Amino acid sequence: MREFIVEADGGSRGNPGPAGYGAVVSDAATGETLRETAEYIGVATNNVAEYRGLLAGLRAAHALDLAATVHVRMDSKLVVEQMSGRWKIKHPDMKPLAAQAARIFPPGRVTYEWIPRAQNKHADRLANEAMDAGARGERWSEAESTAELESAAELESAGEAGGVSGAAGAVKAGADTRAAKAVAAPAPAVAAPAAPAPVVAAPAVAAPGWAPADMGAPATFVLLRHGETPLTPQKRFSGSGGTDPSLSDTGREQAERAAAMLARRGTIQAVVSSPLARTRETAGIVAARLGLDVSIDDGLRETDFGAWEGLTFAEVRERHPDDLNAWLASPDAEPTGGGESFAATAARLAVTRDKLVTAHAGRTVLLVTHVTPIKTLVRLALGAPPESLFRMELSAASLSVVAYYADGNASVRLLNDTSYLR
Repeated sequence: MREFIVEADGGSRGNPGPAGYGAVVSDAATGETLRETAEYIGVATNNVAEYRGLLAGLRAAHALDLAATVHVRMDSKLVVEQMSGRWKIKHPDMKPLAAQAARIFPPGRVTYEWIPRAQNKHADRLANEAMDAGARGERWSEAESTAELESAAELESAGEAGGVSGAAGAVKAGADTRAAKAVAAPAPAVAAPAAPAPVVAAPAVAAPGWAPADMGAPATFVLLRHGETPLTPQKRFSGSGGTDPSLSDTGREQAERAAAMLARRGTIQAVVSSPLARTRETAGIVAARLGLDVSIDDGLRETDFGAWEGLTFAEVRERHPDDLNAWLASPDAEPTGGGESFAATAARLAVTRDKLVTAHAGRTVLLVTHVTPIKTLVRLALGAPPESLFRMELSAASLSVVAYYADGNASVRLLNDTSYLR
């Protein structure tokens, strides 16, 4: 059976502050470096960054050989003792990360060893490279390490003496393994299940391939529609001007499943909710599981459907046929009785989006909101016309993701089925 050594590290400049991780996988028998990975992860604590480094290292080892045994070496006493089962994991940010790490390989195939920081220089260097790249608004890549290797080699060849030459030699020793590096792409905020397959849309602004321009860590919004209310199965209009229903028993169960899934992923750093009862209840269930507080933003409320609140589509067509036809034909049309037009909703959501992007640059934030706000944020990210709102369907407690980059570009992932949460 093949054996790997995983060395991992993470750091935060501020604790919490701008953070990154690095991880190295080597062959236990030969010492050959097989894989390197690093990533800037936005604002996080040292311990969260260390756990993210562990996760990246284990995942890289699993990708090389899922049947291997792994010996993890880290200078974090906390992570080593917790993953060895000797210390309890109390912090809510670390519980889901530790659970993810424990599931990558079967029990008994991973062992842990604490090492002094001086023996973990490789992973520490990668973590700092990732943080340096993030500070420049860039993503860590092979070029980052290559530049340092070449710089060190130049110093050595120029006859630099003493410690500088020695350091250069230590860095240069890994040069032959550069081709094996794994460039760390930004991790998706939600792990895509094997089925159903997510619908991935190209960014609104054309860029090479399917990824947006490399502008550093984005502000990533995980959009969670609230769970079912008594009105949801009946397909009744339920906006911000109606009875403000709470979740049904089914809705609370859906919220619990969403909370469990997001906890396993372990990337949510903040929770923001619409002020309506069904979203606040959904957000509260998820936030309790994640150990986070809930912030309320009025801009995330549902559209006000005026006199249509509580009615089915058929009932609206029967009672207000002309108003309904006008509403279907134009985003500027208001529902009967002074409701909110889709154009007004879009303007409100654009302001809310810009405010939240500024407040949460480089972070992954859960926005618990409603059908129309989620469809609108997706439509705006894609640059799609207003009529596209009628061509999307969002299940209760479904998840969508929009990542916003510094150049104004955005990428969208839709995961519109709750069956994977069961």
